Amino acid sequence: MLTTSSSTYSITILTYFVSLLACSSASVFTITNNCPFTIWPATLSGAGTTPLPTSGFQLNSGQSAQIPTSPKWSGRVWARTGCTFDPSGVGKCETADCGGKIECGGMGATPPASLFEITIGGYNNLDYYDVSFVDGYNLPLIVVPRSTSGGCNATGCASNINMGCPKELQVVGGDGGEGTGGVIACNSACGAFGIDQYCCSGQYANPNTCRPSYYSSIFKRACPRAYSYAFDDGTSTFTCNAYEYVIIFCPNGNEHG
Repeated sequence: MLTTSSSTYSITILTYFVSLLACSSASVFTITNNCPFTIWPATLSGAGTTPLPTSGFQLNSGQSAQIPTSPKWSGRVWARTGCTFDPSGVGKCETADCGGKIECGGMGATPPASLFEITIGGYNNLDYYDVSFVDGYNLPLIVVPRSTSGGCNATGCASNINMGCPKELQVVGGDGGEGTGGVIACNSACGAFGIDQYCCSGQYANPNTCRPSYYSSIFKRACPRAYSYAFDDGTSTFTCNAYEYVIIFCPNGNEHG
């Protein structure tokens, strides 16, 4: 276990940040590592949106980082575990890797990965956001929006699904920095078996034929507000107009990989 630090690791570009503050539709991501081990948060910007100031960095236990966004930004935020990088930033991670580099540079997470997904200033100038386990799960996270008008829903999942992951979905690793070996992530049924019924593809590529499965129901019971399969929209997508999104990995603070 790493020593918890109360310091704030602030990743900002001052002129960029000041210019964004003038735009009411821009938000700030505050990413907090409440895990008792180091994580490596990562970001992926959607097509046609301005990349964020960073696409990957190290965040020690107890640290936080602030990342400014831009108006109309869309993309994903996740965290990698068990990473080792050389001085040039090349290496690998045990979970949610993005091409073996500390800066993901447009590469997405290798499943399984717990994802925060958001479109800022979308339809009716609202932010649309969710936490998704459609690509599996590696870490618990919750997301808390902060809005001047209030009324925005927190989402995500504080449960450690790795502890109850069915054997056929388990990803087992060594001591990746979490202090223990064992189950380090939980695959989705699509990732584990690759069949249309679980992947919502082929004849199952619509909400009428792709229904909750035994495996997606395990995720849904543990995490009712998070996406458990591709068409799980009704209880998993939220809207807000927030100036800040607080993204907390390991909100209970006692996860051990």
